[in-house]
Amino acid sequence: MSDRPRDLSPEALRFIPQRPVRWMSPRTLAETAARFGLARLLGGYLDKRELFGSRPQDVFSHDAGEELWIDYVADIGDGFNATYSIAYLLAQQELEVGDEHLPRGSVLVMGGDEVYPAANWREYEHRMKGPYEAANPSAPVALYAIPGNHDWFDGLTAFGRQFVEGRSVGGYKTAQARSYFALSLPHNWWLFAVDAQFDAHLDQPQLEYFKRVAQNLAAGDQVILCVPQPSWVWTEDNPRSFDRIDHFIRDIIADREAEVPLILTGDRHHYAHYAEVGGTRQLVTAGGGGAYLSPTHNLPPTLTAPRKSVSEPDAAQREYQLTQTYPARARSLRYAFGIFGRLPWLNKGFTLLMSVIMLIATVSVLEGSGTFAAAAAVLMAAGVGFAHPGQGARGFRHYLLGLGHGAAQVGLAWSGAQVFEVLPWVDFWVFVAYLPVAGLVSTWLVGLYLVVANRLGVNANELFAGLSIIDQKCFLRIKVAREGVTVYPIGLDRSGRDWAADPDGAPGDSWIKPVSPLRPRLIEPGFKVPASGTLNEAPPRQGPVRRLVAQAEEWFGRED
Repeated sequence: MSDRPRDLSPEALRFIPQRPVRWMSPRTLAETAARFGLARLLGGYLDKRELFGSRPQDVFSHDAGEELWIDYVADIGDGFNATYSIAYLLAQQELEVGDEHLPRGSVLVMGGDEVYPAANWREYEHRMKGPYEAANPSAPVALYAIPGNHDWFDGLTAFGRQFVEGRSVGGYKTAQARSYFALSLPHNWWLFAVDAQFDAHLDQPQLEYFKRVAQNLAAGDQVILCVPQPSWVWTEDNPRSFDRIDHFIRDIIADREAEVPLILTGDRHHYAHYAEVGGTRQLVTAGGGGAYLSPTHNLPPTLTAPRKSVSEPDAAQREYQLTQTYPARARSLRYAFGIFGRLPWLNKGFTLLMSVIMLIATVSVLEGSGTFAAAAAVLMAAGVGFAHPGQGARGFRHYLLGLGHGAAQVGLAWSGAQVFEVLPWVDFWVFVAYLPVAGLVSTWLVGLYLVVANRLGVNANELFAGLSIIDQKCFLRIKVAREGVTVYPIGLDRSGRDWAADPDGAPGDSWIKPVSPLRPRLIEPGFKVPASGTLNEAPPRQGPVRRLVAQAEEWFGRED
């Protein structure tokens, strides 16, 4: 008798499909902030990597044969529709994208943040394990994973139980004994995946592991490096953000005269491809595995990583050019203006919170100048606190934006008090009627602040977290062959919404199928990672008129 589910009930599926996390909900904000704060404060005490480090682990060999296909996905364990859409595509024996027919990878690498909003067994079961088991119930695929910041919220306890104890997720088989790993690939290629706790440090057992593995490297070998965060994007605000990766490359890989032509990461929920100008290295962010979409319109068109500094005078600076994003920059910017409708509609608890705050602030105005001054000070301070820098130090623009936002909220409370002053009568029901109006307008002010701040590089993550867009997902399909490595970035413009059980399918078929076909496509043509000694071509320079024309074409043109 088949154990395939006959319907989509939790009893049949053996997991509960989850809605997307509402990141601007007061409860989620409070819980995530508390967990993040505790993890930061107690991370050294909760760190399970030293425990993992006592377990034996060698290189995992995948170097037999002339050709190997690897799938890379990151930021996956959020709402069911987006997460399962990508899991379903990954599980299919072959994907037809344009003129390419790409076979399923025999290795799946998860690049971090395997679950949201915080790691625990329940979230792993319903947001990651259940969907991936339903997508691939039995086809054998080797599974490896590194943790992201959300996996670290419990010190890797749940991550360890899921990935380092030899468990299976349907047809996906785990083998790693630690939260980092190394794979040997065909034709002198390697894959090193590191675990940097909150981008803080690499523990000593991990460094010793990779130094031992690196003894197998020969001059001219090529290493694909997987890291938890795209720290190269932050070098403008935090010049030392890339130093950790640079040290790892120099001290462990370059010391063996091997090269790192490709670095992969997730953490930001979009696709972004940077190519080294006049060099060989490619930097790829592909965090579109299921979590809410991240913006691309605020990515720097060029960057330098690493940067020379007093502490790093010998760092070899490399310049990079942004070659492709998904979503396109113009579409990303258009998405931003949807905040005025989506923030209050998708995060009703946030609107209720702003209603209560506005009511208290308005009443403080009516009570007198002393009470109003105290409430105004609190709102202004909250505005500045909300305008956090993300990476680097808080600067003038953060204070200016925060004070401006706080002043707008104070002005709204004062305006509400003036309305009450002119009303012929005020009772309890007037205040009740005032609540939703004040809350909605206050929420729109938050949305307006986020749109403006985003253009200045502040609170970009909060803007798109409030939008909670489940489309424009992506993953990578990578071919390792004698001629080198080819990366195929696969995008999905629209995630599935309607699903049906497939009780009569073959044993290896997905348990759940989309009612309407999913339509993956190549984000950009598969690009070959330059072989040793082959340089990327420098992109042509554009004058100001040509740049303006290109921006207009991008804005009004089709990206699909």
